[in-house]
Parts: sequence; structure tokens; C-alpha cells
Amino acid sequence: MNRDNLLGQFLRARRELLQPEDLGLPPGTRRRVAGLRRDEVAQLAGVSTDYYVRLEQGRERHPSAQVVFALARALALEEDAAAHLLRLAGASTGRRRPAPGREQVSPYLLRMMRAWPHTPAVVLGPRLTVLAGNALGKALFAGHAHSDDLVRLVFLDEDARDFYPDWDRVAVNTVAGLRATAGTDPDDPRLIEVVGELSLRSEAFRTLWARHDIRQKTHETKRFRHPLVGELTLHYESLTVNGAPGQQLVVYQADPGSPSEEALALLGSLTAEQEVRRPAHAAERPPATED
Repeated sequence: MNRDNLLGQFLRARRELLQPEDLGLPPGTRRRVAGLRRDEVAQLAGVSTDYYVRLEQGRERHPSAQVVFALARALALEEDAAAHLLRLAGASTGRRRPAPGREQVSPYLLRMMRAWPHTPAVVLGPRLTVLAGNALGKALFAGHAHSDDLVRLVFLDEDARDFYPDWDRVAVNTVAGLRATAGTDPDDPRLIEVVGELSLRSEAFRTLWARHDIRQKTHETKRFRHPLVGELTLHYESLTVNGAPGQQLVVYQADPGSPSEEALALLGSLTAEQEVRRPAHAAERPPATED
């Protein structure tokens, strides 16, 4: 991940995703660039073409908030992407980032999740690693090479496209969520490591990462094809953990009376049987952390 000019990279990527007719501009003929031209973005944002070129090239790194909002409108950015642009424009604070530490999940949050035996729940870290989960939440993602890392699961697991029947949509949303994290801390060494690895090992990830889509994980309906209980259609809500910035509590539910609710109940019973058969010394383990 090239961190020298994140603002310029983002502007160019979003510009190339738009067509003139998307924004009411004449399409013209013999266009030599993908998407909008720089002068078209400048015109829509009400700035000079020279100033916009300097922004993309990294020769101007501190546009005013007024200019940032104008660029967000010109590029038709959604709320998450506009917030990301604003963060990039003020990213250079001159402050040294703290050294990475261990990411601990609150024992009270773990206790609360364990009290939901019929509701899958997991706690995700900033890079979408699974830091903790209740029994049903762990069972939902069990059986994969990367069950504890949802980004690597999507792009590196051989069975990911079978596990996620709507893999294309899941892949887009996963990268957009990771991009949202990148905007809050682009110098995070763990994030740089993840992006570097996936860019080398997955062409699909590399292509989506270059789009600079931004989308916070909030709520969605997602389909799973679970190896034990078959297809599940679940709705999830993602809640921020105020006591641990960057962590998300993700809770899944099926529609009442639906086949997915029956399949989820079956998965719960299978999980309970496995818990009963576990050795006594494995019954309690320390809370999950991320090294």
C-alpha cells in the first residue's frame, strides 16, 4: 500500500469510476481517460484545474474543509466515502502513532455474548479479524482455513465462494470496510501487512482495493452455505464497542419461522453437543486477543 499520497490516490480512483453522464456532463467523443477528466472534476468542485491536479499529484496535501466537501459532491461520494476523504485531507498531523499492542475483548462483553445461546455474535477487530465470539458465532464461521480472519477467509480460502453464495457482493463490501479502517490509521503496520499479503495473493482483492470504495460495516442481509446445516439467510447489525475503539460487535439473526431459523437452531444443537464432548480442561480459555 503506497502511503505517500493517499489523498491523491483516492481522488484519482473515485474519478475513474464515474462517467460524465452520471453527473449531467456531456459525454463528448474520443475520450482518452477512464471516467472523468481532471478538468471536469475541477469544474464540478469549483476549483481550478491546476489546483486539482496538484491535489492528485500530492503537491497540495491540505485542502480546506470547504474544498473537501466540494470534491465529495463532485465525485458523488456517499457519506462513508466523504468522511474518509475528509480524514485523508487532514491525515498528516505530525503526531507519532503509538506502538501496536494486544487487542483485548472486555470480559463483560464476552459474558453478555455467552448469554445469547441462540444468537450468533462475534467481536471483530479493526482489520476484520475475529477477536472473540459466542459458541454459535464461532460455529457460524468454523471449518475454514481462516475462520478467525474474515478478510483472508473471503479472498484466500478455497471454499469462500461456496460459503458465500453472493461472493462478489461480499468481496466488495469486505474491501470497502477494510478501506474505512485504512482511513482512520493508514500507518497501522498490521493493516499494511494484510493489504500487502492480499494484494500479492489475490487478484480480486488487488482490483477491488484499487477502487477505493469506502463503506462502514453497519447492517446487511447475508447468505451463507454452511457445511453442516446448509444455506442460511441472516440479518446482521454491527455495533461499535465504545470501550474499545475499532472493535465491532456483530450480531446475526434469522427471520422468525424461516428455514434459516431452523437451520440456525440445528447448528446450535450441534454446537452444544460438541461443547458437552469437550475435555474438562478445555472448557475455559482466556479471552481472545490479537497479537
